[in-house]
Amino acid sequence: MGSINCNGTLIDLSAPKIMGILNCTPDSFFDGGKYKNTTAIVNQVEKMLCEGATFIDVGAYSSRPGAKHISEEEELNRILPVIKLLISEFPSVLISVDTFRSQVASKCIHNGACIVNDIAAGEMDATMFSTVAKLQVPYIMMHMQGTPQNMQQNPTYTNVVSELIYYFSKKIAELHKLGLNDIITDVGFGFGKTTEHNYQLLKHLELFKKLETPLLAGLSRKGMLYKPLGITSESALNATTAANTVALLNGASILRVHDVKEAVETVKIVALLNNKS
Repeated sequence: MGSINCNGTLIDLSAPKIMGILNCTPDSFFDGGKYKNTTAIVNQVEKMLCEGATFIDVGAYSSRPGAKHISEEEELNRILPVIKLLISEFPSVLISVDTFRSQVASKCIHNGACIVNDIAAGEMDATMFSTVAKLQVPYIMMHMQGTPQNMQQNPTYTNVVSELIYYFSKKIAELHKLGLNDIITDVGFGFGKTTEHNYQLLKHLELFKKLETPLLAGLSRKGMLYKPLGITSESALNATTAANTVALLNGASILRVHDVKEAVETVKIVALLNNKS
């Protein structure tokens, strides 16, 4: 659906794109602590780009359920050197910065990132909307009930699908009023939702197309996939592919994943099915 402007390059999202995940955190649920040095970071990003990732999503604040809260200073100390490193090694790379803090977002954009990916849709920083509007960069806003520290304690909705559509419609109107048009919505699988809520959202993802924004699906190796199967996140690649297929069939424009090669293959198979290859 449509296109977004990344550093002056128009990215066509009518054909789904892949966002590769780079966690610069010691405690992320799947790959925390894996990319500790320059070589490991560069090798992983090079691998994801070669496998077909359009975007690299860099995060330095772990948002797994119950994750430790860190200061803005610590987040910046973790993420800025990585942004600078990637821009120097891969000058044309399209970096998304995964943060809910407007100052972190702003500093990363000024150092070469081109997208802001906010797990809190502006709820955890009152100046986030005005900041991204001023920066005029694509903004991914995700729904989360609560905070990473408490979101899974007792998630409650009357109708999770209709409540999220209403939530996003208000947020989109607010951003449009501020002059921002490149908006991407993410229903936030696993963020303040039970397994049942997650599958309701996946099943009815197509209804979110009425928001007229591209949809990002972040399903990769999440608990909603591995817990019902009685396996671990390390064993959840097959389940991720199955869920990503459903998301694509229901209108996802971007898949945010740990495993780029398999996600690219999924996009190609669904394109053949839809005769869009």
